[in-house]
Amino acid sequence: MHKSLTTSMASEAYPHAMNPARLLDGRLKLRHLVLVTTIAEQGSVVRAAEQLHITQPVVTRGLRDLEAILGVELFERGPRGVSPTLVGEAFLEHARAVLAQIRQAGQHVTELNEGHVGTVTVGTHLAGSNLLLPKAILSLKRERPRVTVVVKEATPDVLAADLLAGRIDLMVGRLRPGEDGGQMAQIRLYQEPIRLVTRAGHPAQALPEPSLGELLGYPWVLPVSQTALRHELEEVFFADGLPLPRDRVECTSILTLLHLLLDSDLIAALPMLIAEEDDRLTTLPTALRSVHRLVGVTVPRDRAPSPSTRLLLEHLRQAASEIRERLTDRPTPADVDAGTLVNAVVYQSGDA
Repeated sequence: MHKSLTTSMASEAYPHAMNPARLLDGRLKLRHLVLVTTIAEQGSVVRAAEQLHITQPVVTRGLRDLEAILGVELFERGPRGVSPTLVGEAFLEHARAVLAQIRQAGQHVTELNEGHVGTVTVGTHLAGSNLLLPKAILSLKRERPRVTVVVKEATPDVLAADLLAGRIDLMVGRLRPGEDGGQMAQIRLYQEPIRLVTRAGHPAQALPEPSLGELLGYPWVLPVSQTALRHELEEVFFADGLPLPRDRVECTSILTLLHLLLDSDLIAALPMLIAEEDDRLTTLPTALRSVHRLVGVTVPRDRAPSPSTRLLLEHLRQAASEIRERLTDRPTPADVDAGTLVNAVVYQSGDA
């Protein structure tokens, strides 16, 4: 249906402007917020019903009830499902925030009621899972063994959505300045160089100072396209007038990546400390200028952290301090600015 026609029909269906006070008269339920956010995530009333384990007519009726309360149409119906209207997008942003706050409130009540028992859910990807997060978790568990830490690994875009929806409490890994229009705040912990890594005994290790062009003859493993590191690596190749390796695997799982490196002649661009922590791996001297890893924590700006989350943040800062000392106790690679390795400040998403 044409958008203007849809808008016209919506205005006929809901002719009166909504009074905001009506949202507090008892008709708007939490189930309405769960319903509308699930429909948006699934892009279909049918899939939303499956996700919520209810029937499609119940979902349809609930959506109609909510649209009647608001006096607007929240979704446009199309041949491939539904998509939020302009007003729907605005309402969804608030609905997700309310649900996230309620989840957080429930967690706070549970933790306060049970003393030192609590749960913190942390999202991570390659840039945070190898050293920083394990060190912080072990330190936390020694201090508070009854605190449960749930680790979820995914690509940064998926983790950002989970953070805003309240499904995770914080993200640990590579920071991306300007992320999501200021809804998140980021804590810079340390900067680590990215190096080319192979298994020990790899044929390329016999080359004195191999260039990128000389290494294209080997298979590579690269980050997936949704990551900042992939974008930076593409710029390095293109700056040298080189295509991306044609013989490549694209991977975000650190376990899969390590097995691939150890069992083949693959080359990977990885944080320097990953290679230093594993005697089976070694780095190549090939420089990757301007490709560094700014590691830190991302938290929701307008949601107070739970006691367990605050505790994990403290241990992350302590672990990062130890890592910064390791990074500054060694000769600085030619493609790394030593002054950036110890920079650790809080900045807001969207800052230049």
